Amino acid sequence: MVKSVAVFSPATVANVGAGFDMMGFAIDGLGDRMILRTNASEKISIKLITGDFGKISRIPAENTAGVALIHFMKHLDIRQGVELEIHKLSPVGSGLGSSASSAAAAVFGLNELLGNPVGDKLGLIPFALEGEKLASACIHADNIAPAMLGGMLVVRSANPVDLIEIPVPDELCTVLVHPDLEILTKAARNLVPSQVSLNDTITQMANVAGFIMAMVNNDMLLLSRSFQDLLAEPYRAPLITGYSQVKQAALDNGAIGCSISGSGPTVFAFVTGIQRAEKIAAAMVLAFCKAGVTAHSYLSPINRTGTYSS
Repeated sequence: MVKSVAVFSPATVANVGAGFDMMGFAIDGLGDRMILRTNASEKISIKLITGDFGKISRIPAENTAGVALIHFMKHLDIRQGVELEIHKLSPVGSGLGSSASSAAAAVFGLNELLGNPVGDKLGLIPFALEGEKLASACIHADNIAPAMLGGMLVVRSANPVDLIEIPVPDELCTVLVHPDLEILTKAARNLVPSQVSLNDTITQMANVAGFIMAMVNNDMLLLSRSFQDLLAEPYRAPLITGYSQVKQAALDNGAIGCSISGSGPTVFAFVTGIQRAEKIAAAMVLAFCKAGVTAHSYLSPINRTGTYSS
């Protein structure tokens, strides 16, 4: 008998300022909607992808959702025929965890169809990570973990998976501004130096500690002071036309902090209050426009649900 399930997995912001490869959060509205159907073929097939403008491979071994399912079925020692429809509701190559959304949705959906042989979402993360590895050439869970579980998380370890939930003040809102640029994750990773100085390491660690304690204590002044990133932002910023002006526009209009979402080109800012968020979003879009780049804004709270069947 054919079974089917519809799944939604949210987009994510990774790195989050100083939290390179070890901090991320989920956002509302954007992400992947996926429909999975079982069949008797014993093969994975991707029948349809929308919203990708033809950029994503339909070959399972070349698709993050397909690779995640291959590893999941291998772990379960089964050959299950499954057909996928993937509907991309956030831009591909945007720095919003598009590949992670696909991988998380795929393993979550198949687990549902099989009667939940893996009992919780945490146990699905290692298989989704195998799919994400295809996109970024390494395993890091700062997109996959919040996509699957929701909220804001610190990834203490990706293997084995060890996560720490960061409390998020209710009034905190995220402004996301996506310019009409595309940056491939693998290319952006290659720009980050493999070695950094001791002084920069100490400063980065202090900023991560300050960021987390600011969230715990709802201290927006400390949060603002702790946004500085020395590992990725200085090297990736030149890829985003007008980035310095956009960041300054956000801060000048009251943003708590502003940085690059993942590998970019999406830029995010933290703010309290919807009216201030709308003002900051308009200022950031205008700054991109002055730099000759069209951009679109989106406002979102922190998504606390993660991946779910709909």
